[in-house]
Amino acid sequence: MGAGASTEGWPLKDRGVAYGDGLFETVLVRDGSPLLWNAHLARLARGCQVLGLPLPAEHRLAAPLANAPAGLAVLKLMLTRGSGGRGYAPPETPDPRLRWQLSPLVPDEVRWKAGVRVRHCRLRLGIQPALAGLKHLNRLENVLARGEWSDDDTVEGLLCDSEGRLVEATCMNLFWQREGRLETPRLVRCGVAGTLRAALLERLPITEVDAIPDVLANAEAVWLGNSVQGLWPVSRLDGAEGEMLHRWSIGTDHRRLQAVAHEPLGYPTRFDD
Repeated sequence: MGAGASTEGWPLKDRGVAYGDGLFETVLVRDGSPLLWNAHLARLARGCQVLGLPLPAEHRLAAPLANAPAGLAVLKLMLTRGSGGRGYAPPETPDPRLRWQLSPLVPDEVRWKAGVRVRHCRLRLGIQPALAGLKHLNRLENVLARGEWSDDDTVEGLLCDSEGRLVEATCMNLFWQREGRLETPRLVRCGVAGTLRAALLERLPITEVDAIPDVLANAEAVWLGNSVQGLWPVSRLDGAEGEMLHRWSIGTDHRRLQAVAHEPLGYPTRFDD
């Protein structure tokens, strides 16, 4: 059961509903306090600048936190251009519409400890540098990619762009360690620049690279992460048809990055392996 949501609905003429013309943020909340809040505000501000939307005042964005339950919750903020304009042409003066939803969260601790099984997706992300890094509302590529599998053992799918470069998973960022170096895909053509990814880039010498999927065959460790779920070690990688490609034993390399990622989220930083 949800912890709360905006009471206002979405009119059919809203441009976010009709065209995906807007942005959203998903924020981990602990006992009413939003985590990585400044990073979420910064990404939302970048998105507003690109889309030409006025950024709501911080007190409006934070107002739903008064409804947060004790413990962990996820605050989803959705900001659209509102209504108006003719067809795709935006209104000269947008009147943005802000909606929110709060949901309780119980993280899957087994995935933190034992690792996860992931696969490659057949779908390729379109290259659009103007939107790269933004968490915009148009997520049909992610929806189609997530529809490629239905087995419960596989928890995520890795996505490449249309030129074959690794980008991300369907709702998480990708990291790996190769020859002792931490790396993550460069997100200048497409993909979502996650707030946990930003926190790790600030804290550690992680290199942003252009890489094809074969690079993972030489990785000592692979992870998926976002600011809600934390960091999942990858224990198995399958191909797009479900065939097993690689396995990793979860070890100290995985735990070191996990500890750094979990600290700002208040998640466990040590595990008994």
